[in-house]
This record gives sequence, structure tokens and C-alpha cells, in this order.
Amino acid sequence: MINRANRFFGTNWKAETRNFEKDILRGFDINKQSTIYISCVDSVQSRFNIAEILNELKEIGGYYRSKGRYWIDFGNSQQSGQVLLSTIGKIKQPDSEKFDTVESLPFITDEFGDLLKVSESQDDTPSCSLVEALEKQDLYINSTLAQMGISLLWSLFRNGFIENKGFFLNLKTFQSQPIKVD
Repeated sequence: MINRANRFFGTNWKAETRNFEKDILRGFDINKQSTIYISCVDSVQSRFNIAEILNELKEIGGYYRSKGRYWIDFGNSQQSGQVLLSTIGKIKQPDSEKFDTVESLPFITDEFGDLLKVSESQDDTPSCSLVEALEKQDLYINSTLAQMGISLLWSLFRNGFIENKGFFLNLKTFQSQPIKVD
């Protein structure tokens, strides 16, 4: 996905597949921050850990190109999943007579924290281990969420705004429910 975006937009984005842990804050080089953080983790606790780190990163002052702006989180169970776009702090929006603008979108851990905790107690589906994942989840849930999630980002880049900040998807029933920006 990153390579396709780089070719199309002429950007030089990089994808880093590494653990995003609390220790990352020590000696954290602000030039190595990302404008967009994308997460797809196996546990609810990992989401809360990421939210805690991003909350601390938003407190780092200044205005620079790679300052964290967005967090898009992907999560799934066997046949369903969700994608939610959040802002890291407030992002000033232009005045608009046509749209009601919103400066911040809440983290998934703030908006759906209780639901996440309940879901973890009911679901032990791994999503990162290929062998285990193929035994416990539908083959196309990850790729479907990835394609739909990147379409959400594409809408933001192409149009400069979004009406939906994410969605819930159920592959078994072939239903998708958008999550409106409010």
C-alpha cells in the first residue's frame, strides 16, 4: 500500500513493521515520527498502549512536517472487523459554509473502550500469526479490511475531507456499517 501511495503521490513514505512500545519515547527523534500511524494488533491492551504513547507524543510541542496527526486502527475477529480513523490531538480545520468541520476524532480506545474490553474476553482470534490465523479466521477478512481502510485514507487525501471516520464490516453477512464523523 505504501509503495502504491508513493508512486501515485510522489511521496517518500516508509512503512516500519516494529513493536510500538513505551520505550520508544526515550530518546525519541521527532524527525522519525510519522504523520499517520497504522495499527493492526492482536490484543485490546496493545491498542490501549498505543493510545497512551500517541497521547504522550501529541504533548511534544512544535510544528514540523512529520508531527503525528492521524491514527488508523484495524481490528478483526473471525468474520468481522472494524477500521477507525482518529486524530492525534486537534487539527485546525478551514472555515466552511458547506460542511460542519471537526477538529478532532476520538481514539478507538476512548470511543469504544468498553466494547473493546468485552470483545477481548469473548474472542481469542489471533491475526498476526499466519498459521494460527488461517485456522481461526476467514481467509479474506484482513485483506478486505485493508482495502476498505486504505480507501478511507484515499478519500481523505483526494477530497480533503471525510464524512465517515471508519466502519464495521461483517463478511459472513456481507454488511458494512459506516461510522459517521460527528
